[in-house]
Amino acid sequence: MKRILIPAGGAILATGLLAAGLAGSATATSDVAKDPMATSAANAKAIADYWAASNGAALKAATQSNVWDNADVAKLQSKGGYSSDTKPGTASPIGEEKKTTAKTQNVNMPKTIGKVFFVNSKGERKWCSATSIQSKYRNLVATAGHCVYDTAGNSDVMSKWVFVPGYYQGKSPWGIYVGKQAFTHYDFDVYEDYDRDYAFVTVYNGVQIGGGTAKKVTKAEWDKFTGVKDAKDVEITAAEYQKCKDLNGGETPDCWAKSSKNQDVVGPDYKDAVKVLKEVSKEQYDAAPTGKVNGGKATGATTVEHVTESQYKGYTGPGYRKIDSKGNFTITHYFVKYWVKETSSINYYKTEFYVIEGFIKDAGRLGDNVGGQGFAWNQPTGKTVRVFGYPASAHPDGHKNYTGITPKWCYGTTTKKLVGSAAKKIDEHVALKCAMTEGADGGPWLLNYSNAKRLGYVNGVTSTFNDQDGNNRVDYISSPYFDGETNTVYKAAANVWSGKVI
Repeated sequence: MKRILIPAGGAILATGLLAAGLAGSATATSDVAKDPMATSAANAKAIADYWAASNGAALKAATQSNVWDNADVAKLQSKGGYSSDTKPGTASPIGEEKKTTAKTQNVNMPKTIGKVFFVNSKGERKWCSATSIQSKYRNLVATAGHCVYDTAGNSDVMSKWVFVPGYYQGKSPWGIYVGKQAFTHYDFDVYEDYDRDYAFVTVYNGVQIGGGTAKKVTKAEWDKFTGVKDAKDVEITAAEYQKCKDLNGGETPDCWAKSSKNQDVVGPDYKDAVKVLKEVSKEQYDAAPTGKVNGGKATGATTVEHVTESQYKGYTGPGYRKIDSKGNFTITHYFVKYWVKETSSINYYKTEFYVIEGFIKDAGRLGDNVGGQGFAWNQPTGKTVRVFGYPASAHPDGHKNYTGITPKWCYGTTTKKLVGSAAKKIDEHVALKCAMTEGADGGPWLLNYSNAKRLGYVNGVTSTFNDQDGNNRVDYISSPYFDGETNTVYKAAANVWSGKVI
């Protein structure tokens, strides 16, 4: 155990000043720092909406955490070392995976793992790895401290923080879990001490967003509804338009008449002919000759329109619909040039109003849905662990082994000789031979992992990435040593209720 007395800025302050000026809700007499995240259910719903909007566009746009650059990927140093401060201990996992006697070389990935998404102080959307962990109210996530606290800013908690277990390409099969309160060690919150690079976050009940049913309602009901809603303009007959006027005393708040021009294709010699751009399908545009068409050039123009998901699904025109690489809904319009004659006509329309019922619903507690890993502290090194995470970054030499799309794992024994990294003045980490790169940070180190139950005991979280043989490739990862003080932080978080978003 160590206690840093110099803050990240270098000035030595009295304990009272530290407690008042730097620690926020943490105190110098406690190992536990607590910081609020989404402070209300309404705030949490807005955060879930942010990540789920446009078919998970923000989730897809996020990139892996970038705390570590190539200069930080250095050789581990055999110096320092941890000291056990209490007796070893464990807290049992939660889950109902069925046991099996089948033996296999394949590793069953735990349902508890996923990605945490957040927005950092630069406004960048980022993600790390994490896991659900056992707690009284089945609402707790374990990850790295730097995946919760913005060490590049002023150590405030990250904005819009959520956990998505089982995340895959914008999908959230078990729901989105918004962070309510963050817990870490006082030394990480105040001094950014990477020997305490871990955090536990209580999360609200998950929410499932999307797949709602549209219900037709009156304009008054539509105005009062506070959830997701939609409105569509439909064409009606002249008789229906007159009926609408009669019902509203001559007023037409939901119905209207529109004068429009009809354009019939003619030749350029036709009297009063007008040359216009006419929208066609992509196939017609591609097939149009580059020469003259009715006196006008066939080649025209294209425009890309960004639309809502509702507009995208309801579109029936000739434009080409596409969801781009960032998850945006787009319609590309194609035009060619024609000579036309114009005639006028009147069309009648009415607005129909809909509310989307069930668009957002409660997904229940995290631990009830995916289970929760156990917790272990003050364990000796030299024990085998399985480490899980979503590696994505390239190695320092530019070689890219991973995509970050699917979880990966490493297996081995933690180093008996404790190591430290000069990059973050680390003295009390443990290490494991593993080539996973950034994106895997925050992922759990699971002691006594059962491949049948998919459960074990969190005995560390990936914090640093290291190059032992000097070939500019990651070959070791490290974790803070989980001691009695870690257990104090964990217990403080594991007994806090969070509640529902809906």
